[in-house]
Amino acid sequence: MTASTSSRVVLAVALFALSVLYAFWFHDDRHRLAALLVFALPPLLALAAVLRGGATASRGRFWAGVLALFWFSHGVMVAWSRPADAGWAWGEIVLALAVIVAANWPGLHAKFRK
Repeated sequence: MTASTSSRVVLAVALFALSVLYAFWFHDDRHRLAALLVFALPPLLALAAVLRGGATASRGRFWAGVLALFWFSHGVMVAWSRPADAGWAWGEIVLALAVIVAANWPGLHAKFRK
C-alpha cells in the first residue's frame, strides 16, 4: 500500500468518525439541525470528495485539512471552557489532528523521501 493510499484510508476513516462524533455530541442539542449542518455535514462532504478519487480527491484532501484547523480550534476552545463537554472536545481534537496529518502526508512524503 502506497503512502497516498494509506493516508487516504486514514483520512476517510477520520472524516467519517468525526461526523459520527458530531452526530452523537449534538443529538440532544436544542438546535440539532443547525449543529449537524455546521459540524457533521462538512466532514461528510470532504469524505465524498476524498472517496471520488482523481483531482477531486486532492481538493477534498486540501479542504479537509483546512476545515480540520477549525475543528481543532473548536475542540480546544470547548475543552478549555466547558468541562462537561471535554470528552467530546478531546475526541474532536484527536480526530482533527488525524485529518491534518492524513491530508498532508502524501505531500510530506514526496518532499522528504530520498
